[in-house]
Amino acid sequence: MTVEQTEKKQRLNTVKDGLIDFIAGSLGGIALVYVGQPLDTVKVKMQTFPSMYKGMVNCFVQTFKTDGIIRGLYAGTMPAVVANVAENSVLFAAYGGCQKVISNLLGVKKIEDLTSIQNAWAGFFAAFFSSLTLCPTELIKCKLQAMREVESEMTKSMTSVRKRISPWGLTNQILREQGIRGLFNGLSSTIAREMPGYFFFFGGYEITRELLAKPNQSRDDIGWQKTMIAGAVGGSILWLVIFPADVVKSRIQVKNLKTPALLVMKDIVRSEGVSSLYNGLKPTLIRTVPATATLFVTYEYSKKCMHNFFDK
Repeated sequence: MTVEQTEKKQRLNTVKDGLIDFIAGSLGGIALVYVGQPLDTVKVKMQTFPSMYKGMVNCFVQTFKTDGIIRGLYAGTMPAVVANVAENSVLFAAYGGCQKVISNLLGVKKIEDLTSIQNAWAGFFAAFFSSLTLCPTELIKCKLQAMREVESEMTKSMTSVRKRISPWGLTNQILREQGIRGLFNGLSSTIAREMPGYFFFFGGYEITRELLAKPNQSRDDIGWQKTMIAGAVGGSILWLVIFPADVVKSRIQVKNLKTPALLVMKDIVRSEGVSSLYNGLKPTLIRTVPATATLFVTYEYSKKCMHNFFDK
């Protein structure tokens, strides 16, 4: 094989690997939403309107009684699917690309030979790119999830008559009133949340896979049960690290604040106490275990299936 043919094959493999990561990340994102959406709705409500609910169970029950399953607990599901498909497809495609860049810079022959910390740095840099796709769809999702509470705060009445608005209708409204910049409200707090968060997310996932692997066993061959455990650990560490930043992001996006993220955080601590930065943490952690476990199993095994198919 000539040098030119070898380079062409390498370019094709790079494109193929990127496409596989993109599709596998998309499938994982869809699975994650349908497993975790009800508790994500509870999380957003408790983050943005902590005084309205006595706790996670009360918020869940009140949402179910008032708006039911589809319009209540699964409010914002379509933008959540779009958000997670956009985020996870770009995240995992960028993660694979960042792994290759890091392996080339460090002289590591195969990305499978990268250490867990090196993979964590790949996740850190990949999160910057996924933040750009996540911010607009996350904003729409959060606004739809907390729409009843926003209107209640404005009217001071939980019985106010509401006009239903679709995700597309809300997007058009934001574009009319604020322009394209309105869809990126909270971008800086999203980036501040995502980049360090995904360092710990991928780091925790890879370290757990290493610990669960038997002697001389590749972490890619530990089986779906251990992959689920590693995913759950990675997701739990992610949220424990980033939760205060997520509370700030939710407040900025739902209440359309223009204040810088650090000032919003200081205001929350001053007026509501440090504990308010962790409102909604319990439903988040409960949701994260099955949701992130499902994400990684779907990602890893759909990736394996596609590699097996294309490599035949």
